Amino acid sequence: MWVTGEAYEPYVGRWSRVVARRFVRLLDAAPGGSRRDIGCGTGAVTRAVLDLAEPESVVGIDPSAGYVRYARRNITDARARFVLADAVNLPFADATASVAVSGLVLNFVPDAPRAAAEMARAVRPGGLVAAYLWDFEEGGMEAIRAFWDAASALDPAARDLDEAVRFPLCGRAPLRGLLVGAGLEDVEVDAIVVPTRFSGFDDYWQPFLGGQGPAPAYVTSLPEERRAELRERLRSALPRAADGSIPLRARAWAARGRRVA
Repeated sequence: MWVTGEAYEPYVGRWSRVVARRFVRLLDAAPGGSRRDIGCGTGAVTRAVLDLAEPESVVGIDPSAGYVRYARRNITDARARFVLADAVNLPFADATASVAVSGLVLNFVPDAPRAAAEMARAVRPGGLVAAYLWDFEEGGMEAIRAFWDAASALDPAARDLDEAVRFPLCGRAPLRGLLVGAGLEDVEVDAIVVPTRFSGFDDYWQPFLGGQGPAPAYVTSLPEERRAELRERLRSALPRAADGSIPLRARAWAARGRRVA
C-alpha cells in the first residue's frame, strides 16, 4: 500500500510535514541525544527533528525500500541515517536512545502493542516515547472523512474500508492506552490541528489517483464509470471558499510518555 514517496507527498505528505513540526515542538525534548524515528516514511519527522530539536543523531527505520530510498535521497544531513527494518523488531540495542517517536504509522503495524514496547525498550530510563496518528475516530481528518462519506453513500461495502472502521487505534483514548500498555508513565495526549486548504477540486482529487493508502487504493479499484460518479459526488459535497479553494482541517492525536526503568 505504501511504496513510493513521490505518490505519498501530494496525498498526505504535504500535511504530515506540517504536523511533524508541531509534534516535535510539542515534545520539547532536551537538545542532543540519539533519536529514533519509527516508520519514518519519507522522513517528515526526521526532518523536523533535525531542524528543531538539535539532536546528535537520528536513525529512521521503515519496512518500505521505496520510502527509505526517498528519505536517503532527500535528507542528506550527516546526523541522519535510514535503515530498512520493521517496527516490531527494531534493530537497536536496549536503552540506547534518548527519544523514540513514530508519526502516522502505528495504525498500520499489525502488532502495535509490540511496536510500542519495542520503542520503550530502545530508550534509556527517563527517555521519551511519543507517537501521533490522524484522528479517524472523530472525523478530524476532514479530507478523508469527506471521501469515505461520499464513497459509502454510493457503495455500502466501502464502509468496511473506512479508516474510522479499520483503525480503532486512531483516537485519543486508544492511543493513550497503547503507551500506558507499553509500561510508560506520565502519558499525555494532545491534539494537533492544522489547516488543509486545497487550491481547488483537482488539487483535492488528483492525489486519490496515486494508489497509495486506503482511499486511493479504493479509487484505483473502481471502474471508470463508478470513479467518475464518486468524483462528481465529492465535487458537489465539499465546501468552497469564494476563491474556489476548499478549506478543510486535519487533527492528529499526539501521545507521549516516559520510560521509568
